[in-house]
Amino acid sequence: MSILTEFLRHPLLTGAVAASSPALARQMTEGIGLERARTVVELGPGTGVFTDAILGRVAPGTRIVAIELNGHLAGRLADRYRGGPVEVVHGSAADVARLVPGPVDVVVSGLPWTVMAEPVRRRILDAVTAVLTPAGAFTTFAYAHAAWTPPGRKFANDLRQRFGRTGTSRVVWRNLPPAFVHRAAAPRVSAIAAQGLA
Repeated sequence: MSILTEFLRHPLLTGAVAASSPALARQMTEGIGLERARTVVELGPGTGVFTDAILGRVAPGTRIVAIELNGHLAGRLADRYRGGPVEVVHGSAADVARLVPGPVDVVVSGLPWTVMAEPVRRRILDAVTAVLTPAGAFTTFAYAHAAWTPPGRKFANDLRQRFGRTGTSRVVWRNLPPAFVHRAAAPRVSAIAAQGLA
């Protein structure tokens, strides 16, 4: 079952119409400390393109938790990694603090941020900063054509508000559509953490 099929069946649960390319997966997993991470969380793994790239970088014994909202995709991933190095959880990224107790070193996200309602986007970002270690890293991507739209600019601002360091990669043209990567590190104390809800 393809990403396009899932998008047509469940457009609110599946944010992409095509799987991300290996070139984008490489950009997503470079320079974020996966090689030293003890716990990695992936939000919205979809068909597992980023998951495989993560597996190619982490050390043996690293805990990898993939949280997928789409039940069909979560089931396929669970079958694929059954008994293996990836824990697949069918659930919402907003519940990451409950689903993955304990500090997280890296969060890799394939979520469609610019099509989310603003309160949902901010709730998920607050949850991410709540679980990350003080030196933790977060990476996600955006489609190049949407970078300067109001939702794209708001998302970039949300990252700057929540992380001490932010930056973007060059455009990955070998992706459909072309995309670039947001990288963020040194999470600030989030609203969730401040309220003791993490």
